[in-house]
Amino acid sequence: MVNPSVLVPRPDTETLVEAALEILGTGNKKIAADHSRPRVLDLCTGCGAIAVSLKHEMPELEVWASDISAEALQTAKANAQRLLPPEAIRFLCGNLFEALAASEPCVSSSFSLIVSNPPYIPTAEIKTLSREVQKEPRLALDGGTDGLDVIRTIIAGATDYLCPGGSLLLEAVPGQMESIAGLLEKKGFAGIKTYRDLSGRQRVIGGSCSAEGILQ
Repeated sequence: MVNPSVLVPRPDTETLVEAALEILGTGNKKIAADHSRPRVLDLCTGCGAIAVSLKHEMPELEVWASDISAEALQTAKANAQRLLPPEAIRFLCGNLFEALAASEPCVSSSFSLIVSNPPYIPTAEIKTLSREVQKEPRLALDGGTDGLDVIRTIIAGATDYLCPGGSLLLEAVPGQMESIAGLLEKKGFAGIKTYRDLSGRQRVIGGSCSAEGILQ
């Protein structure tokens, strides 16, 4: 279910969900979590498509989702209620990790995986998008001058919330992959990898924390 408060999910985002399932399903030997089941955080959840899909595919996951828009979060909650058992996902309203810091101060270093389809369109390019896309929330599109403002913030903050061996996955456009890889490497992420969408374009990029921790 979508409405004017959320970005309409595209098939490209299936790549992010599939990459997350791959990491959780085959890479969990690298995850040294303190909890009994993997804990996943979906930032900029929008309509909740990513969070709901992950919980549906792997019911054993503990899934958290946050969004800066209260209206978007209500849509995500409604989708979760329609498609999943009651209270299957924990929803928080706030700007990225600020939502966790404000309401759940004790969850640092506790997530096995953080995923996000953040705003990544450069500001100047928004006016060139189709009329249909321009009707969608600018908050969900505008990534600043180079499209990486929100992504930079996520990479910087993820280090406080990922457990040793945990992973970060981000959706972006192919032309941003090299810059994002540099940001991840500079922050100390290892095993940096890109994933291609249905058209063969690089759509998702991620990396993992070493067991020894990452740069602060």
